[in-house]
Amino acid sequence: MNTNTRVALLLACLAACVTGVQAADGDAIAPFFGFMGAMASIVFSCFGAAYGTAKSGVGIASMGVMRPELVMKSIVPVVMAGVLGIYGLIVSVIIATNIHPTGYTLFQGYAHLGSGLTTGLAGLAAGMAIGIIGDAGVRANAQQPRLFVGMILILIFAEALGLYGLIVGLVVASTAEGKGKGLCSPYNE
Repeated sequence: MNTNTRVALLLACLAACVTGVQAADGDAIAPFFGFMGAMASIVFSCFGAAYGTAKSGVGIASMGVMRPELVMKSIVPVVMAGVLGIYGLIVSVIIATNIHPTGYTLFQGYAHLGSGLTTGLAGLAAGMAIGIIGDAGVRANAQQPRLFVGMILILIFAEALGLYGLIVGLVVASTAEGKGKGLCSPYNE
């Protein structure tokens, strides 16, 4: 397929999308953005939770060979990483329950997309931080038990990043409700 054919195909797809947006009953493409926000929230948060769990688990397994009595005490990073998935789940459910087939505007769709991306990417970043801290922290704690409190404090600060994303995601999602009527499309009453 040559370049001209690809450009023509792209323009045809864009024209189909533009005419779809101008549906008389509201913004036909707006729910796509809302569902993408719900997807981004849960997927990215779970990526962060999975990475944090896996990376911390590697450190726990490595440390547990020499100090098996510390394994249960070292589960804290895994639990904290798992909470990030719950943050994404909360925002995804809130977004998904507020998407309606009619009367859903682009303003609401963009707000829900922003909400989901905020929560999901903050969860991903927090999960990466928790994984790295957990891996190094449990290994260091096995060698020097006085490091446990410091590790927990650092983990709390990393978890706070995910909590900030949850709070901002909830605020952004709540701004979409009841707003945006008539702002993004001349077809909304």
